[in-house]
Amino acid sequence: MSFYTALSGLQGAQSEMAAISNNIANVSTNGFKKSATQFADVIASTSTSSPTQIVGSGTVVKSVRQQFGQGGFTQTDSALDVAISGDGFFVVKGSGAGNSVSYTRNGSFQVDASRTVVDGQGNALQVYPVDSTGSVAASGLGATTSLKLPATSGTPVATSKVALSVDLSANATIPSEAAEGSTAFDRTDPSTYNNSTQTTIYDASGNALTMTSYFVRDTAPTEADASSSWSVYSFVGDQQLSTATGDAVSLTFDASGTLTAPTTATALTGFTPAGATTEQPLTLDFGTATNQAGSVFSVDAKSQDGKTVGQFQSVAIADDGTVTATFSNGDTQALGKVVLANFANPAGLRQLGDSSWAATGISGDPQLAQPGDAGTGALMSGAIEQSNVDITEELVALIAAQRNFQANAKALDTASQLSQTIFNIRS
Repeated sequence: MSFYTALSGLQGAQSEMAAISNNIANVSTNGFKKSATQFADVIASTSTSSPTQIVGSGTVVKSVRQQFGQGGFTQTDSALDVAISGDGFFVVKGSGAGNSVSYTRNGSFQVDASRTVVDGQGNALQVYPVDSTGSVAASGLGATTSLKLPATSGTPVATSKVALSVDLSANATIPSEAAEGSTAFDRTDPSTYNNSTQTTIYDASGNALTMTSYFVRDTAPTEADASSSWSVYSFVGDQQLSTATGDAVSLTFDASGTLTAPTTATALTGFTPAGATTEQPLTLDFGTATNQAGSVFSVDAKSQDGKTVGQFQSVAIADDGTVTATFSNGDTQALGKVVLANFANPAGLRQLGDSSWAATGISGDPQLAQPGDAGTGALMSGAIEQSNVDITEELVALIAAQRNFQANAKALDTASQLSQTIFNIRS
């Protein structure tokens, strides 16, 4: 009997050393949770056995129980590195047959070729769909979707109105060419104009184009007429724009420098985008803030009503799990809210490897929630949860397990010697 009792101790100590060795081996595995070996004594007795004379029959490994304590955090510079501060698991779904669902604490995510956010095994991170305000539109495991980062946002809008608010210098002189009687304005010759400014506009396809406006002083105040006038020539690329009355928009100022004409936006013609068959209508509006003062030329405000398609620039994940994408045209878009799962008995989860688990009857069904709700933790973007293995604690436990193994081996050797002694007894 003692032989098998010692053997059970050997097997138990060996199992414990195997669990500890696995913990130590995964001390640097992100999201790894250590395991602890739990033992139970074995008693063989009957209803007639005296409780004062029962001798145990050894030990048995009752379970290798997972320990889901919090691991430390490592800061990173990736917005898709996310750690859970508290309870819960990320929900990920495979792309293979059946789209199997698994759960992980390793929040090191990346973007695959299809722009889906996946873990290291290619499983897609699951999020709840949200509306335009960022509120969850549907819940439940069946409502979750794989998080994808869109490449673009919005639809292009052709520019139809350009608004400029400028300060023209009252001290500006009439260009020398104009003073000598020349009628030719040449945008390649700076001596034929006083100032210029550029505005980015868009065609119907969202292509960015540059509209350049050149300011030419035509008249200065005199004793007979205190007003002054300017001509504004506009070009889009090499195409010169025209008004209903000529090639330029005429600006008139009174003696105080207040703009008196035009009082409304001026229609411009002559711009046909590349690939288009018709002209794109434009208007140029100088508003009421444009004036002529003693200061140097400056642009106070500039705007246009066109819009290009936004190109994806960045993504951010908030503490509450809201995933927001930012685009080059200034758009922001809520892509979803990260789903977290909790379990009544996390120790009952089946380990799949790669810091992933699957639900079992022992763990119970997953209880899905948003970060911070229903007992789940908050999210920390730009961080990864480390293994919860304490290397010092494991090394001490390994020494203790090794001593237990040696002690049981000694008991086994002693039992063998006793048996040999009995075999050697002679009458």
